[in-house]
Amino acid sequence: MRGMGNMQGMMKQMQKMQKKMAEAQEALGEKRLEGTAGGGMVTVIVSGHKEVLEVNINEEVVDPEDIEMLQDLVVAATNDALKQADDLTNATMGQFTKGINLPGM
Repeated sequence: MRGMGNMQGMMKQMQKMQKKMAEAQEALGEKRLEGTAGGGMVTVIVSGHKEVLEVNINEEVVDPEDIEMLQDLVVAATNDALKQADDLTNATMGQFTKGINLPGM
């Protein structure tokens, strides 16, 4: 039965691909992406797994009279960094789904 060997070959290919995907996913966690706001006054560094690792705030932007602006800058810088992490994830993991026609996907 030739169909059986073909199926095994396909399973091996899938396992190989899963291993590569897991390695790529792990490598993403080691990437550092920097989001900025306010012309670099606030920077947020996240991992490729979207964990916030660092928040840096330039003291010039700290105004006790305008806490809201600082909060907005932190949010903007965080969103910038997270968007970069998303883009990197899509670019990295997208290579695995290219050319595969899975029914129902």
